[in-house]
Amino acid sequence: MFLPDRRIALAYRVLTVIVITIGLGRITGVFSGDVSGTEFLFYTVQSNILCLVWAVALSIRTALDLRSDGVRGGSTPSARGGGAVMMTITTTMLIYLIVLVPISFTQGSGYTPFTLTDNLIHIIAPCLIIGDWLLFTPKGRLRWYDPPLWALIPFAYLAFAYAWSAAGGDFGYDRAYPYPFMNVEELGIGGVAVWFLALTVALEAVGFLYVAVDRVLGAIARRA
Repeated sequence: MFLPDRRIALAYRVLTVIVITIGLGRITGVFSGDVSGTEFLFYTVQSNILCLVWAVALSIRTALDLRSDGVRGGSTPSARGGGAVMMTITTTMLIYLIVLVPISFTQGSGYTPFTLTDNLIHIIAPCLIIGDWLLFTPKGRLRWYDPPLWALIPFAYLAFAYAWSAAGGDFGYDRAYPYPFMNVEELGIGGVAVWFLALTVALEAVGFLYVAVDRVLGAIARRA
């Protein structure tokens, strides 16, 4: 699936920039004038910032190509780079839906999921990035060894979060860990390791699914 119309791509990408900006502005308190620096420590916010930068880059590239090369064609700086961004924000969405939301319902934490802000940063932004890849990125560019490389981004965040905690930092409300499945004190090293292994397997499976879809759609496009 590839829609080679830069006008549509530009409108979609500008909309993506606007939506992600609104989500980030709401979660960080920028719009309310009560900025919370703590929110910038969370993977969710960092992955949304990465998506915002990517969407801005895509918008600029599309606008320039539209002016110089016309309406027909694609405008993507790097299909594989886009795959990495897509997998980064997919991680945000899946952990929210399969881990954080169920925990909030079972543990009675008082947290209310699926608010407008939560939906913007955990569901709508990921869907927009995935949709951009499906609609406007030429297929057949991803490689089977890409998913393990994409995993380096969330693993780098884990290293950052534990380093921050070890240095005495917290993640708001005196929390030593940003997410419950990272809590070594409650789960133990073994329990945390099991969580990491399960999440890695699940997310790598999704990553390889993306590559498989890319390969199939690329083959169809070449035969068309």
